[in-house]
Amino acid sequence: MNINRIAILGSGSMGTAILSGLLASGFDSSKVTITTKSEANADKLADELGVTALALETQPTANADAVAGADVVLVAVKPAYVVEVLKEAAQTLSADALVISVAAGITTASMEAAVPKTVAVVRSMPNTPAIVGRAVTGISTGSRVSDKQLETALELFETVGRVVVLPEEQIDALSTISGSGPAYVFYLIEQLTLAAQEMGFAEDVAAMLVEETFAGATELLSASNQSPEALRNQVTSPNGTTMQAVAVLEQAELAKLFSKATAAALARAKEIASGK
Repeated sequence: MNINRIAILGSGSMGTAILSGLLASGFDSSKVTITTKSEANADKLADELGVTALALETQPTANADAVAGADVVLVAVKPAYVVEVLKEAAQTLSADALVISVAAGITTASMEAAVPKTVAVVRSMPNTPAIVGRAVTGISTGSRVSDKQLETALELFETVGRVVVLPEEQIDALSTISGSGPAYVFYLIEQLTLAAQEMGFAEDVAAMLVEETFAGATELLSASNQSPEALRNQVTSPNGTTMQAVAVLEQAELAKLFSKATAAALARAKEIASGK
């Protein structure tokens, strides 16, 4: 992998998921520095993973200290803090560093404005299945990224799943599909589980029925060469029970509802980008 040393700023679920994928790929933990809020969490990360962990509560300059000497910097803080953190670290960034953000709504232009003119930036949008190595990540490059740096970004995110390179104007849209998508799936699981309970199944039985059905259906889709529509039609016998259920879902205009939901998510992504 084209990474000599990496700094990960932020130890939330996404930062630690990517760190786990990186280490699972065989990357040397001694070449990783991660920042976190508390000393207790820093000690835990260092003990369990063998990385260098710096705590902001005892080392206020932790972010700036972490990026010194790193050729790749992964910014895994909340969107509201990305530019602030980059400005903190700007003076100690290596001149040829590659900065990668995983925050929604933060443009490459705003990141480039916060770092020295020689520093390249990449905007990415992974989703939470990165925790189990099944992420879908969209990435867009800033104006200074070399082919080798793009390759590095691809290699990094391939440790936690699939990667697609997109024009930046599509990243916000991607965030409404794959980025927010797991929440839509979990919501559907919640609702179908409640429906099962209303039909008299015990809570644990209802949860097992629904969760295993979703897991099995996605596994079948992945293993087959057929479209979701084709697989749905195989289950939907003419005048059968499934056809009746699907007819009710169609009457609810789910297609329009999903379009409306993703449009709302996209509107919010644009608000975040504008600083609202």
